[in-house]
Amino acid sequence: MATAAAASASEAEAEPKAGPKAEGEEAEAKEARTRRKVLSRAVAAATYKTVGPEWDQQEEGVSESDGDEEYAMASSAESSPGEYEWEYDEEEKNQLEIERLEEQLSINVYDYNCHVDLIRLLRLEGELTKVRMARQKMSEIFPLTEELWLEWLHDEISMALDGLDREHVYDLFEKAVKDYICPSIWLEYGQYSVGGIGQKGGLEKVRSVFERALSSVGLHMTKGLAIWEAYREFESAIVEAARPIAGFLSPFDREQTFDSQLEKVHSLFRRQLAIPLYDMEATFAEYEEWSEDPIPESVIQNYNKALQQLEKYKPYEETLLQAEAPRLAEYQAYIDFEMKIGDPARIQLIFERALVENCLVPDLWIRYSQYLDRQLKVKDLVLSVHSRAVRNCPWTVALWSRYLLAMERHGVDHRVISVTFEKALSAGFIQATDYVEIWQAYLDYLRRRVDFKQDSSKELEELRSAFARALEYLKQEVEERFSESGDPSCLIMQNWARIEARLCSNMQKARELWDSIMTKGNAKYANMWLEYYNLERAHGDTQHCRKALHRAVQCTSDYPEHVCEVLLTMERTEGGDLSALPLAWGTLEDWDIAVQKTETRLARVNEQRIKAAEKEAALAQQEEEKVEQRKRARAEKKALKKKKKTRGSDKSKADEDDEKEWGDDEEEQPSKRRRVENSVPPAGEAELGPEADPGLSGSSAPAAAEPPSEQKEQRAAARRRDVPRVLHDSSKDGVTVFVSNLPYGLREPAATLRPLFEACGDVVEVRPIFSNRGDFRGYCYVEFKEEAVALRALELDRQTVEGRPMFVSPCVDKSKNPDFKVFRYSTALEKHKLFVSGLPFSCTKEELEEICKVHGTVKDIRLVTNRAGKPKGLAYVEYENESQASQAVLKMDGMTIKENVIKVAISNPPQRKAPEKPEARKAPGVAMVPRQIYGARGKGRTQLSLLPRALQRPSATAAQAENGPAPPPAATEVPKMSNADFAKLLLRK
Repeated sequence: MATAAAASASEAEAEPKAGPKAEGEEAEAKEARTRRKVLSRAVAAATYKTVGPEWDQQEEGVSESDGDEEYAMASSAESSPGEYEWEYDEEEKNQLEIERLEEQLSINVYDYNCHVDLIRLLRLEGELTKVRMARQKMSEIFPLTEELWLEWLHDEISMALDGLDREHVYDLFEKAVKDYICPSIWLEYGQYSVGGIGQKGGLEKVRSVFERALSSVGLHMTKGLAIWEAYREFESAIVEAARPIAGFLSPFDREQTFDSQLEKVHSLFRRQLAIPLYDMEATFAEYEEWSEDPIPESVIQNYNKALQQLEKYKPYEETLLQAEAPRLAEYQAYIDFEMKIGDPARIQLIFERALVENCLVPDLWIRYSQYLDRQLKVKDLVLSVHSRAVRNCPWTVALWSRYLLAMERHGVDHRVISVTFEKALSAGFIQATDYVEIWQAYLDYLRRRVDFKQDSSKELEELRSAFARALEYLKQEVEERFSESGDPSCLIMQNWARIEARLCSNMQKARELWDSIMTKGNAKYANMWLEYYNLERAHGDTQHCRKALHRAVQCTSDYPEHVCEVLLTMERTEGGDLSALPLAWGTLEDWDIAVQKTETRLARVNEQRIKAAEKEAALAQQEEEKVEQRKRARAEKKALKKKKKTRGSDKSKADEDDEKEWGDDEEEQPSKRRRVENSVPPAGEAELGPEADPGLSGSSAPAAAEPPSEQKEQRAAARRRDVPRVLHDSSKDGVTVFVSNLPYGLREPAATLRPLFEACGDVVEVRPIFSNRGDFRGYCYVEFKEEAVALRALELDRQTVEGRPMFVSPCVDKSKNPDFKVFRYSTALEKHKLFVSGLPFSCTKEELEEICKVHGTVKDIRLVTNRAGKPKGLAYVEYENESQASQAVLKMDGMTIKENVIKVAISNPPQRKAPEKPEARKAPGVAMVPRQIYGARGKGRTQLSLLPRALQRPSATAAQAENGPAPPPAATEVPKMSNADFAKLLLRK
């Protein structure tokens, strides 16, 4: 259709343009007319060969090359970029950019965008030979998209001059249809093959291409209709061309030519109407109009059945049409639906459709290849999909491993498998363990090729050589790149040792390999020694078994008791079972040696554990002393504050006595005096205790006239009276849970939380914790009647309370269990969860969910808030799988929400560091001052004196009188001020 539309482009330009709708309808009508015209002319030669010389094709004015010329003209008209007048500096700029891109590709040939930019610039400059080479290189490395293939094909079609060029274009089409399932490319392929109908075998070529297109995309509900119509119109054109001479043919010739061709069109109609496709009704109406005979009842039944199937498929197709690419979640649902029905052709088609838009999703390729491996098992199809999978996602080791297995399963030549393995090694995996996995897959394949009944063979030597190469590769290539081996347990070396011992009966080589395993840091693990012991026990001798266990007793540090027990058990009971071994077991001397070694080792282990326990106890004691020191520092700080406030109160009383002597000055400036008096609250107000009466604060003013500071302090004192202090009873920890991360602004915490926990069982008490000022501190204790109820209450962990997830954990005394601290959210990489930052504070959970669910199934969304319940502009979004999360990152990162540009990344929180120990902060030789004296951040603004500057100006001696010893006297002594001088200074305007 695209080519036919291009052929009619010149006609469309000559006509006046209408509105968008009229123009689209007119273009569609012209496209259909041009396609029929091309097909009618193109089949002339085939009809001549089919019907015979009675029909003269020259009457129609058609030659064999007309189809090629018209198709070439159409393709040229469609692909021509137009005439541009480039300036010299622009051309020079493009040439420099081309050189830069070529140099970049010489460094990194896997730069996809660099390939695309180079092809675009070369095509723009008209470098046809270079652009062909660039496209060829890119197609060898990457599968090309539908747009890239169509552009390449149009360029090659416009340059095709003879039969050899046409064959080259055919080869390109064959490569194009293998990368992805693209109905547009198949349609182009079929229509281009029509242009070669006059060549030898041209008619069979056209039908072959269209039949393959139908088998590939004929079931496509939205785009398969174009293939059916093109094929049917081609066959109908042959019928119409042969109709004028059909009456002159003998009955036999008519049956062999015209009637058989007519039956081909009938067959296409019937096949199409039996498949659920969009716009089936129009096709049925066209068949009724075209057919001279009534439509058979069987065809009508198949048509009605297909309509019923169409109604089942429509919801999934409409969901795809409404969603935005890549539509992975929608395709997954569609695949699940097709898998339940079980039609292999439709399952294959929906997988192919999904992969066109999700070609970089490894899980989708794995699911598709797994279905083919287990269900269809067609060699060419299976290997093709595996090959395409590793071309699209070469960084996924699971795809390469499955590819090797599939090649072995279908009997591919050994050299081809080896070449594929070498490609896998150069694919660039992202983890060191991936290289270990691909080596293990290849070594397993080589092991299965060996006939171990023979003492030596070519395959066995190749296997040993591969093991040696694998170890060398992991040591040199992988360790240098990742700074780790990827195989710390030496799994590859273990497998080699087992093969040598069990299959080759070569215990000497197995022992050498196991010695190498132990020297790589594995000698401290009991399980490694027991693996070696079992290998010696099954294929070795008594001496090496005993030697292995003796070394294990000396070296094992994780489970030495277990190794000692195995050694004693061997010496005690297993001598008779192993009597077939070369040396005898169970002598008294062997038993004495074993007992002596195990006792010595266990005594040393116990001594080390006692020392470790003493060290831990000492550290705990030091921590307790530090806690006591901090308590004393807080008490001293509180006493110091109280002392300062008392001094300030005494000083204010003295100032009042002095002011009484000033006489008239008091009445001249009453406002200033009142401001100074109110700047420092009386000591009686500051020290109101829980039982104090606000009315006895020492102020002569009535309660209604009290300053705001006094009222605030009285309200705080009232709150303190209303909140009794409840001490926690540690003996009830078993029936108590600790609830934290609650909002600070939670009103009536006990009344709010009680109904939640009563759903688990009987609640004895809910004890919320308040500060000295009466503010809720965000945590509480919930006591139950039974321990089983407390355990059930732990299941309420992370349940949301007023927008925050509450944490429910066992009630544990941290002074006795200092290590008990569990962070409630993961700090490891979570590939299925996203971290979103930069959100507007007004963004709600529902609004964010609407944005995120477009890219997959959202399991949970958590908006991060502070303890007061205010949003922080952060969120965690959990998807159903990592594929959906990856797609969401690509689509959402950098998105604008309410004028805020958000950042989206895979959730990978940093590791939570342990708090720095005070010893590390303490400088050598300097006495450590408790931090609590000045608070967590030193002396802040709120700790400055609130006295006016005028009262802070007198001598430094007066300032030091309260804070410490006075400094040594200066050279010039500041004169002392009398009460009158002080009053003048204070009341100065």
